[in-house]
Amino acid sequence: MSAIAVVRNAQDLLAEAGLHGAFLVRNLDTGAEIGFDADTPYPAASLVKVPLAVAVLERVARGELDPATPVDVPPGRITTPGPTGLSRFRHPARIAVDDLLYLSTCISDSVAADALFDLVPPPAVAAELQRLHVNGIAVRHRAGDLADTPAERLGPDDVHLAHSLAIGAATPGQGHPVAQLDITRANTGSARAFVDLLHALWRPSTIQAATAARVRALMGDNLHRQRLAPDFTSDASRWSSKTGTLLHLRHEVGVVEHADGQSYAVAALTASRVPAVAQPGSEATMAQVARSLHDHLRAGILPWWG
Repeated sequence: MSAIAVVRNAQDLLAEAGLHGAFLVRNLDTGAEIGFDADTPYPAASLVKVPLAVAVLERVARGELDPATPVDVPPGRITTPGPTGLSRFRHPARIAVDDLLYLSTCISDSVAADALFDLVPPPAVAAELQRLHVNGIAVRHRAGDLADTPAERLGPDDVHLAHSLAIGAATPGQGHPVAQLDITRANTGSARAFVDLLHALWRPSTIQAATAARVRALMGDNLHRQRLAPDFTSDASRWSSKTGTLLHLRHEVGVVEHADGQSYAVAALTASRVPAVAQPGSEATMAQVARSLHDHLRAGILPWWG
């Protein structure tokens, strides 16, 4: 199958699943890539926790932060389904910076992330990315702001209404009355920008080696494995990733390292047109699409992107 046919088939699969999105797969050694809509920005949701980890660890590497420093963290006391870790704690906790990195990155704990944002605020994370020449990712607000959406103000039986608003209220220019979905106000990034970040982490140049190694290890320990992991994990490959979920958005970015030494960065950013919280079929389609692009590139056929 030609690269054009592979991409068109991928887009058809997404449409059948009620999704639209941006995908990019890149060979980290040759730079060859295949994808579509890779430069379209999307609200980043919890993907922002990867650049946050980079910024914190760069300060650690420079001696500006001690990873053993204990941080007093108030309980999240969130009772709605979804949030994890400290977000659901009922009592205060004292946790070291290094352990907050684990909670924020591996289980996507937004309370832990905000404790790190207290140490390295969003403008400082953005400045760190700029210093490292990682472009295309905007970090504007804390992770806890993601919890302040219409979904949190509705009962479990009415959450679909928040998803209907998320789907139907977007403007042609990607504006949105929900701030977390408005690309001029939200934390944002494109598939290409996140693949560039992954490339810098797996083939470090501007990012310090210790920082890159720690972030790779954290992403390798990601506990959210329901999305792309089933199609990229095997006895002959290792999948390291970070997911991001917000209302109708479902994202995952990661790197698959094969036993033969080849490594591929993968970014899958999607938005659903179906107003439902649980969409396992959509997540399976995301994985199928990402895998089809990866397999085409790995086969050594010249890439194409649209």
